Amino acid sequence: MELRKEIGRKGIHLFSLLFVVVYFLFAYFIGHRVALFVLTFLLVVMIEIEYFRVELNANIPILSQLWKLFRREKEKDNLGGEVFFLIGIILSLALFDLEIAIAAILMTTFGDLAAALIGKRFGRTWLSRFKNKAWEGVLAEFVVDLGIGLLLLNPIVAIVMAVTATFVETVVSKFDDNLLIPLFAGFNGQIALILIGVFG
Repeated sequence: MELRKEIGRKGIHLFSLLFVVVYFLFAYFIGHRVALFVLTFLLVVMIEIEYFRVELNANIPILSQLWKLFRREKEKDNLGGEVFFLIGIILSLALFDLEIAIAAILMTTFGDLAAALIGKRFGRTWLSRFKNKAWEGVLAEFVVDLGIGLLLLNPIVAIVMAVTATFVETVVSKFDDNLLIPLFAGFNGQIALILIGVFG
C-alpha cells in the first residue's frame, strides 16, 4: 500500500511536466516572458486552491479525494509539493540556460521517482543518519540524473548537477525538495557552465 501511494505521489510529478509543455507552447508562439507569466498565473491559482484546502478545510469535489490519497502527513496543513515544484520550474526557466533548466526539472521528476521507488522496493542498506533513505535508492537517483544530464549537457555540468540533485534529495527531509532540487542543481550547473567557459 505504501509503495502504491508513493507511485501515486510521484505520478503527480509526471503530471507537473505539463507545466513545461505549457511554457514551451507560449514561449514558441508568443515569447519567454509571457510563458513565465502564464506559469505564474497557474501558480497563483494553485496557491488559491491550497488556501481553501489548508486554511478553510474546504471539501472540493474530486480534489479532496486526491488530497487524501496522495498527500504526505507533513503536507496536510501546508502547501503541497506540486506548488513548490511549480515555483522551482518557474525559477529554473527564468534564471538558467534552457538546457540546464530542463535538466534540473527532469532530474527533480525522474531522479526523485527512481530514488523513492527503488529505495522502497529494493532498499536493503539504509543510511543511518537519514530517515527512510537507502543506498540503493540514492544510487538509482544518481544514475538517472546523470543519464538525463548527459543527454542534454556538457559531461562536467551533467556530473555537477547529478551529484547536487542526489545530495539534496538524500539529505533534505524538512524542506521541500521539489523546490530545492531544481534550484540547487540548476544553480550549480550554471556556475559549472560559466567556469567551463572561463577556464575551458
